Amino acid sequence: MKKTLLATAVAGALGASAGIAQAATIYNQDGTQLDLYGNIQLAYRSIDNENGDAEDDLFDNGSTVGFSGQHVINPGLTGYFKAEFEHDADEEKTGAGLDTGDQAYLGLKGNFGDARVGSWDPLIDDWIQDPITNNEYFDVTDSTSDLGGLYGGSTVDAVDTDREGDKIQYMSPSFGGLQFAVGSQYKGDAEEEFNSDNGTANVSSNGSNASFFGGLKYTAGAFSIAAVYDDLDNYDLRDETTGDEYSAKAYGVNAQYTMDALRVSAKVENTDVDYAGENGDIMRYALGARYGYGFGDIYGAYQRVDADEEVATVVDSGGDDSFNEFSLGATYNLSPAMYTFVEYAQYDRTNDEGDGVAVGAVYSF
Repeated sequence: MKKTLLATAVAGALGASAGIAQAATIYNQDGTQLDLYGNIQLAYRSIDNENGDAEDDLFDNGSTVGFSGQHVINPGLTGYFKAEFEHDADEEKTGAGLDTGDQAYLGLKGNFGDARVGSWDPLIDDWIQDPITNNEYFDVTDSTSDLGGLYGGSTVDAVDTDREGDKIQYMSPSFGGLQFAVGSQYKGDAEEEFNSDNGTANVSSNGSNASFFGGLKYTAGAFSIAAVYDDLDNYDLRDETTGDEYSAKAYGVNAQYTMDALRVSAKVENTDVDYAGENGDIMRYALGARYGYGFGDIYGAYQRVDADEEVATVVDSGGDDSFNEFSLGATYNLSPAMYTFVEYAQYDRTNDEGDGVAVGAVYSF
């Protein structure tokens, strides 16, 4: 799933001539600052369905309006917040305006580190998956985007958004390049049961429960390596064919190197599935690269997905246990605030399901 604001910020860091426009400061006085930012994203896509037939449409690709603010409590402590809302720019007249939330959290940051509570992307997404593909529309699959199907379900725009909510996290400052983060997603017994779009991922109904996630990251100059573990302890997964429930844990390692306008990243990620008292793995091995050529970025990724045969049988009734996934893309900057993109992806699924192309334009402020 695309994350345009972050993707363009990364592109700017790599030396692209244009990136996200600066947010508009609404208020800045006596140590308090309030900013307004956002984007309009419109795109065209043509994607093969489960029967191998191409389906196309003009769609909104995640148009966002966001607010962020901070207040200096004392010289070593700052309180802050962020709230983002999405709307359907392609059908705004018949839509409901800002009808979908994205990220929303508040926190404290200072010399001690950063502590926050609310809703934002999973740590494994930020540190392990995004350096491989954090594209406008097509990404390779991962344990976040395929929590329900794990690897055999929907391959496009299938992020399980419930994993972003009800979280608390502490992130340390850097100690000579070493940084760590720990956190939890808390689901109380008053929480309504959550069902993903494909009906296979559900919040556990075992009463109040706090999951655990954590990671370590080390940076030395242009090189960094990160490791993250997430026990996914709030979710029961369900076999679509038999109705049997099973659980999973996710963990991975990412290493990346940046040289001038080029960033290269490698990932090993595992989804450890527990079904009927037995364990099996879904392994992902990926390599991605992004290059800022002066007027935008060109980028691509390859991923090998390998699952134990027993897991493949449980998760996917077709029994497929390995896939070769590719994604390619390019952006072209029309101005510091506006750019276009084109992307292609191939997922190696039955009847080429999920393969396709997307082109679009983004205006950011």
